[in-house]
Amino acid sequence: MEPAVESAPVVAQASKQAKEGSKNRSRRRWRKGKVKASAFSHSMDLRTMTQSLVALAEDNMAFFSSQGPGETARRLSNVFAGVREQALGLEPTLGQLLGVAHHFDLDTETPANGYRSLVHTARCCLAHLLHKSRYVASNRRSIFFRASHNLAELEAYLAALTQLRALAYYAQRLLTINRPGVLFFEGDEGLSADFLQDYVTLHKGCFYGRCLGFQFTPAIRPFLQTLSIGLVSFGEHYKRNETGLSVTASSLFTGGRFAIDPELRGAEFERIIQNLDVHFWKAFWNITEIEVLSSLANMASTTVRVSRLLSLPPEAFEMPLTSDPKLTVTISPPLAHTGPGPVLARLISYDLREGQDSKMLNSLAKSEGPRLELRPRPQQAPRSRALVVHIHGGGFVAQTSKSHEPYLKNWAQELGVPIISIDYSLAPEAPFPRALEECFFAYCWAVKHCELLGSTGERICLAGDSAGGNLCITVSLRAAAYGVRVPDGIMAAYPVTTLQSSASPSRLLSLMDPLLPLSVLSKCVSAYSGTETEDHFDSDQKALGVMGLVQRDTSLFLRDLRLGASSWLNSFLELSGRKPHKTPLPATETLRPTESMRRSVSEAALAQPEGLLGTDSLKKLTIKDLSFKGNSEPSDSPEMSQSMETLGPSTPSDVNFFLRSGNSQEEAETRDDISPMDGIPRVRAAFPDGFHPRRSSQGVLHMPLYSSPIVKNPFMSPLLAPDVMLKTLPPVHLVACALDPMLDDSVMFARRLKDLGQPVTLKVVEDLPHGFLSLAALCRETRQAAELCVQRIRLILTPPAAPLT
Repeated sequence: MEPAVESAPVVAQASKQAKEGSKNRSRRRWRKGKVKASAFSHSMDLRTMTQSLVALAEDNMAFFSSQGPGETARRLSNVFAGVREQALGLEPTLGQLLGVAHHFDLDTETPANGYRSLVHTARCCLAHLLHKSRYVASNRRSIFFRASHNLAELEAYLAALTQLRALAYYAQRLLTINRPGVLFFEGDEGLSADFLQDYVTLHKGCFYGRCLGFQFTPAIRPFLQTLSIGLVSFGEHYKRNETGLSVTASSLFTGGRFAIDPELRGAEFERIIQNLDVHFWKAFWNITEIEVLSSLANMASTTVRVSRLLSLPPEAFEMPLTSDPKLTVTISPPLAHTGPGPVLARLISYDLREGQDSKMLNSLAKSEGPRLELRPRPQQAPRSRALVVHIHGGGFVAQTSKSHEPYLKNWAQELGVPIISIDYSLAPEAPFPRALEECFFAYCWAVKHCELLGSTGERICLAGDSAGGNLCITVSLRAAAYGVRVPDGIMAAYPVTTLQSSASPSRLLSLMDPLLPLSVLSKCVSAYSGTETEDHFDSDQKALGVMGLVQRDTSLFLRDLRLGASSWLNSFLELSGRKPHKTPLPATETLRPTESMRRSVSEAALAQPEGLLGTDSLKKLTIKDLSFKGNSEPSDSPEMSQSMETLGPSTPSDVNFFLRSGNSQEEAETRDDISPMDGIPRVRAAFPDGFHPRRSSQGVLHMPLYSSPIVKNPFMSPLLAPDVMLKTLPPVHLVACALDPMLDDSVMFARRLKDLGQPVTLKVVEDLPHGFLSLAALCRETRQAAELCVQRIRLILTPPAAPLT
């Protein structure tokens, strides 16, 4: 009898497993059907999709209206009525945007811009609602129909559709006020701020709950859900810990209530992105660098024989001029804000190559603790003919080469070349131009000492993602300004090319993007531009108290003193062949001395005559002209002196995306004046009567709009650089994401280069979020996108074929 007793639990367990297996198979069939339905929906044209959705919504609305006075039935009837109303209202606007979107493409082979992305995102929402409406129509009479669950999902997607309709109206408004083919708003900064302040009041929480990541490929969504749970859990921990310094990885796995309540998670997500400062995001984005998580990432990545952190000494050295190698220019160590200091960089190589274990390189190595050698040390391989200089992303405020090491190891194996990744100083502690100075110094050091890195330096590629892509472009511009060797090419993945507060259709997507919300972007840019603390003094004044106010004023004074000195030093970065004409400041200017100093520096490159920024003028400079002093004494050479008195204030025409005639600004002002709402010039969306998008419940958001003049500096916003500067760039290969708020940055930058006859390529990947390189191991789609970046780097590293004779 004993065996029979023992078999009962076994039978019960087998029965349970059978039920679980059946449930899992049912779940897989439902997901498979959902994917097929979604694919079928996307094959429909917009009109057919809308008509099908409206017909199903009306059918479901009629059914639930006849089910009696129950609350659930009433809400289901109302939600389908809302779906019908929003779909009918949205379809004409999407049709208009889609009808003109091709005018904003780079070319016929690259159909991508923010208008297309916005339409695609709305189609994804409509497709999901169409699939859900079909499911409800087919199963609403079943006893297994979960009315409450389906109601919650329908209400969430209806809220998302309502907000997408608002975004479509905003995009429509941009379409009417922008010049043909221009994606960024070029009008007065006050009008742009008015537009953005109206936009940021929209409700966002609906995009961070049940609808999280609906626009991306399905393989990305579980990661985004885990990320959002970790974010809100991290936020709770951060609130309890004022410094945020003791946050550990365990805080990412304590969000049970946020995992089971999507609406609560969405509301908390919205609160965090609107209210927490840049220090929170710095702490959260750096969580991947704690020992446990970084070790797990390295275990899953390629094993390389060399991964060493180097400390480059802050010592000036000479570099030959490309125009005349007999002449040299002094490359000084970084000076801005904190004075001379070492620059950290990580050398990664799949094989141990000649020079990589030399005494000189060993003397530069910085200890990171014991590292396990998983493979025996081989004989040295010969030096590679190529070198990749990598600059990581992280919004200018977070991460290091350690965060990006997993995919860099894969690159080192696939490309067969050494990679040096620069760990530049981060904002807000080290704002612009510190990061640029460090990256330029490290780039020049790598070019000069490439034999220590295991390369002959015949081909050099600058590669980076996001903020790193921006720095790759600006480092190349600075190399050309110095007259030293520029890289053979640039691979920039989803770069930001303008840090201005200009609205564009793709940037409207930041309302729903879990990785790049607009308020977070603005905080990062404000930190990088050195204005991060200025925007919060008024709102925080009451909470500071007397001692807090004293501390704040003291820190303000020290910061202004630091920025003033840094800006004075930065004035020497803008090379010139002759002294600019003296332009007095207007009598109405009421800036503080340090603000005037920052303004003069930020506008230096734009205030100079175009001819002074080209390589021709550099060829005429002597060694004395190009040698920078490593101390704070002013240069003896009058040609190198640019004080704030020599630089005039900016005007909107100084920062146009394209060089225009003198009356173009007047035309733009006229266009702004004749687009009133109730007689007031503005660029807010003109919502039709009866349509009211949901507004945020988090109160008025005090969001810095990074309107500081320094963001107009072409070394910060290369899209604003004059033509003569852009003509010095090597071939540029851009890899962008169709659903990235930064998409228009790549499209417009590629268009500028193409119009100038510069070699440029733009490849746009579908259905992936910003930062896909860090997710390369997540799924097939991210691996393919990462491989595309490798292919572009390989194009740069491959020497051009010799002409046939």
